Amino acid sequence: MTENVSSPGLMPWLARPGARAWRCTPAPAEVRSFHTTLPDYSPTPLTELPPLAAELGVGRVFVKDESCRLGLPAFKALGSSWAVHRALSARAVRGDEPVTLVTATDGNHGRAVARTARLLGHHAHAFVPHGVHPQAVAAIVAEQAEVTEVAGPYDEAVRLAAEAAAAPAAVLVQDTAWPGYEQIPGWIVEGYSTLCVEIDEQLTAEGIVAGPDLVAVPVGVGSLAQAVITHYRSRPSGRAPALLSVEPAAAACVLESLTHGAPVSVTTGDTTMAGLNCGTPSSIAWPYLHSGLDAAVAIPDPDSARAAVDLAAVGVYAGPCGAAALAGLRAVLTGVGAGERRTALGLDSASVVVLLSTEGPAANPHSTLDH
Repeated sequence: MTENVSSPGLMPWLARPGARAWRCTPAPAEVRSFHTTLPDYSPTPLTELPPLAAELGVGRVFVKDESCRLGLPAFKALGSSWAVHRALSARAVRGDEPVTLVTATDGNHGRAVARTARLLGHHAHAFVPHGVHPQAVAAIVAEQAEVTEVAGPYDEAVRLAAEAAAAPAAVLVQDTAWPGYEQIPGWIVEGYSTLCVEIDEQLTAEGIVAGPDLVAVPVGVGSLAQAVITHYRSRPSGRAPALLSVEPAAAACVLESLTHGAPVSVTTGDTTMAGLNCGTPSSIAWPYLHSGLDAAVAIPDPDSARAAVDLAAVGVYAGPCGAAALAGLRAVLTGVGAGERRTALGLDSASVVVLLSTEGPAANPHSTLDH
């Protein structure tokens, strides 16, 4: 498989011809059924934004708005609720035997795990890396979780959480995997599949039965991207959309790994896209990212900030990570080399694009005053 990597000095971008032909097995159908039993469940909006379609030169643009998912301002509760359900069922935990759910988090995942623990009568302990906004930390504490703030980066928080989870009556609920720790992260990925099933239904209601031509997904360790790839690459027939990952330039571990053809760790820097500030791809996500992604792009913080402002102007309120999908697509479809990139993704003036806005502003309360 040949790859098209950006030249030095140009936008960090990589295209992988042939990804749309790759196939995998689908997520379990019972995940969506489980979510529909939760008290706060309802599909999140899929909002069409004609001004963006005109700007980007495509047919229709939709934004999947995860700013309120199961009562929280990000999509993460889909994964944590399903994974905790499966993990506790596997332990055969009785209701009078509380456990401690341990995790490392940039904010959203930890809050979702803490909310799940509180609702089920269990405890939670979240390890938070340097750089997470104090309001995001406070939101986890408000879910009655214990929080340990770590001086180092996300990967260090993951290591410390794994050590803490070795205690009796503790369960590690981490949304990244490594050799020897893959079952629970796999359940988290399965949980995200509900988001994709909803998109299918919502596009069908708009008369788009064949599905999208491109889906842009923000990427940290790659778990959500794994779920998206699984959904769209497990279809036996029909349209196979192009799949684009978007990362902060300060933490582009997936782009760097794709460039090397093997998973690598990168030294991360500061970024307002805190939920994407990850240095190592998930071990279970990597085979999907490597085989199923059509392209990857890395963007600077100002591009995400501009995208958030522009989304708010048309009624979609996104945090920096949620707005990253629009910023990444803009970077790909405009500027020097845009024609070649558009061709690589198979896009034209009639194409249907879905942007995943993974969080609302409350999930990651950075402001221009912070930087």
